[in-house]
Amino acid sequence: MVEEVLGIVAGVAAVGAVYVAAAARVVKQYERGVILRLGRLAGEVRNPGFTLIVPIVDRLHKVNMQIVTMPVPAQEGITRDNVTVRVDAVVYFKVVEPASALIKVEDYKYAVSQMAQTSLRSIIGKSDLDDLLSNREKLNQGLELMIDSPAIGWGVQVDRVEIKDVSLPESMKRSMARQAEADRERRARIINADAELQASKKLAEAAHQMEDTPSALQLRLLQTVMAVAAEKNSTLVLPIPVELLRFLERGGEEHEEKPTPRRYAAPAVESPADKGDQPAVEAPAEPQIEPPPEREVDRTIEDIIEDATGQ
Repeated sequence: MVEEVLGIVAGVAAVGAVYVAAAARVVKQYERGVILRLGRLAGEVRNPGFTLIVPIVDRLHKVNMQIVTMPVPAQEGITRDNVTVRVDAVVYFKVVEPASALIKVEDYKYAVSQMAQTSLRSIIGKSDLDDLLSNREKLNQGLELMIDSPAIGWGVQVDRVEIKDVSLPESMKRSMARQAEADRERRARIINADAELQASKKLAEAAHQMEDTPSALQLRLLQTVMAVAAEKNSTLVLPIPVELLRFLERGGEEHEEKPTPRRYAAPAVESPADKGDQPAVEAPAEPQIEPPPEREVDRTIEDIIEDATGQ
């Protein structure tokens, strides 16, 4: 009798062990379990850890909850300004409702991929080339909204969409390079012209200042000589300013216009004999003062130029 009881217990334990082995399931931390009992959704989503199902009756489907990085194949299209481009992107999404992702769509990854390609083509056709090259942040947001709208009903949430690269034809690249070069050259010329205008204003102010103070021209000439001499050149070419020649010419004219000193004669002195019959005695003549000899007039401009040039 005891042996029969022990045999029954051993049989029940064996059946229980087989049942547990068939019903036991382990759900990983980054997964969620969805139970389909006889083809219908049963119960709530199973959390990570050890769980049991009904063998043969239940089917456990594990759904990955990690963020999926999906590259979007390069799409070729024509922009709004009639430029042929080739654009590729990348989509980051994750499952937020495991039951919807399993039941409402056959393959949510394939569905998101196709939606991303369609949305990318639509964005290319609605955008200009300048927007694709310089305003990608706005295009990324628009592309994310276009993909995320239908994906919400699939239990999928799009986290981020990034346009990776925009490929242009070689002819368009050369045209853009020439345009950029011409624009840089235009800006450089404008900057140079502005600098010349400011320099001319400052030079005009300096010229007025030197006109009021002629000695400033001499100081400027000496500064130029010092700057040239500091370079330790064997030959020094010293230009003669025109204003200096005019200054010397005015000095020579002023010297020529100086009046010649007059000769002074001593006044005649009457003697007492003039009053009587005695003959008048002439007073000794005072020595006449001779004017100083006139010094040579300053050299003319031609002589200065000949001395400077060595001819």
